[in-house]
Amino acid sequence: MTIEMAGVPGTTLMDRAGRGVADIVLSVTRMSGGGAPNTYLFAGRGNNGGDVFAAARHLKEEGAAVRVWMAGAESDVRGDAFWHLSKMKEAGIELNAVPTKDDWESLDFDQDGEVLVDGILGIGTRGPARGPAVGAIQMINNLSDGRLVVAIDIPSGLDADTGEAIGDTVRADVTVTMGLPKKGLATAAAMDFVGSLEVVDIGIPAEYVAETPSDLELITHGDLRPLFQRRGAHSHKGTFGHLLIVAGSASLSGAAAMAARAAARAGAGLVTLAVPESIFSVVAPAVPEAMVHGLAETADGRLAADALDGWGHALDGFTAVLAGPGMTASDSTFASVELLLERTSVPMVLDADALNVLPGRAEMLRAHGERLILTPHPGEMARLLECDTDEIQGDRMASALRAAEVTGATVVLKGAGSIVVAPGRTPWVNVTGNPGMATGGMGDVLAGVLGGLLAQGQKPFDAARAAVYVHGHAGDSAAWRTSQTGLIASDVIEELAYAFRAVTPR
Repeated sequence: MTIEMAGVPGTTLMDRAGRGVADIVLSVTRMSGGGAPNTYLFAGRGNNGGDVFAAARHLKEEGAAVRVWMAGAESDVRGDAFWHLSKMKEAGIELNAVPTKDDWESLDFDQDGEVLVDGILGIGTRGPARGPAVGAIQMINNLSDGRLVVAIDIPSGLDADTGEAIGDTVRADVTVTMGLPKKGLATAAAMDFVGSLEVVDIGIPAEYVAETPSDLELITHGDLRPLFQRRGAHSHKGTFGHLLIVAGSASLSGAAAMAARAAARAGAGLVTLAVPESIFSVVAPAVPEAMVHGLAETADGRLAADALDGWGHALDGFTAVLAGPGMTASDSTFASVELLLERTSVPMVLDADALNVLPGRAEMLRAHGERLILTPHPGEMARLLECDTDEIQGDRMASALRAAEVTGATVVLKGAGSIVVAPGRTPWVNVTGNPGMATGGMGDVLAGVLGGLLAQGQKPFDAARAAVYVHGHAGDSAAWRTSQTGLIASDVIEELAYAFRAVTPR
């Protein structure tokens, strides 16, 4: 439509795609502490190959050393891709054509390449890779250890509609997709191949996007920017809300502290933290920005059933509530959750143990559903819906939709490709984040971000979309700067301040 109706030449769109790939390659390598990288680019015979040729030229202009190989004969290149091949050659970049699978197997690559760019197969491919494309895909995967792999539009070999890998498929660290995300990239099946997903704006008019129907949306920074307004010069801490966090137990004091730190990083004006009195002296110094209160507790260090009732604070005087991190599942925890539901009317996040006390009681949430955000991981979702975790993971979307229907709440089903659903709303999926975030405390950080955004007045569904994106983006940035292996929850909290740059005016 953009080419035929808006009159934008295909060569222009291809150039924008190549520029986007080059920008992301440079951004990620610089974030990791490197400069303009030695880059090996692998092209196919179609439009993905044209994106490769454009990207190679832009990378060279930025000082990167580039080498380009093509899975096929040079004479196979046609149309817009041929135009960009000519421009690439004019820039002094040689094309190494490798026309058969046997030719790929006989190649001996040196070890200079720091980045591998996959532009072999595009979204029109059906069935498994064949011929020289197989050799090129295998070469990328064989060379991938210790190198950054960037896929253009979709990892070669992946089905763009289903996300299934059929035959040889590139395993990317970053996928740079053009214009709009492809549905297959957001499926659980694709997560091991896609890596981090970046969407490049190539200039498709907004009205064309609006009239293209979809039953699934990907959360991007562009979707979230309208939710964040520039802060006024005369703002004060009361302007940005007051969050109450009810959390912690004698054995899990860190969960309360991390949730509170994350809420402060998310911009909440004031954070009050209610914890069992025995951990007050541990939690208070860990979060100097928060007002920490030690409340009555049970003999084993949990909040007492009547702790909030006898506290003396008006629970409905806060602008939002977060309950659950580190509380442990017990009758006294259930009593606290029940009291918060009855005594407040403000938006509320129920996380971790606030959910673990609800098996068989999910429908009690319906009367409060519009103001609630539930944040289960698959095990917690299984307990909430009284089924097996395998059933949840077997169809994550159906499980999330069922939970939203039963509870009437906004539901965030955490995991690779976190899903955000609410009754009557199109489901949204988030693909920021990485396997390094599979470590203790990450859920507490997400819950704190959610609470901080609710306290500032964001609606539950909007806060959920923003929180999962920023949380994952912070995790990705922290992993690029350090490593996935060494990533801990505190790293993500520190990175939140920078991650919010992607969605906020300042």
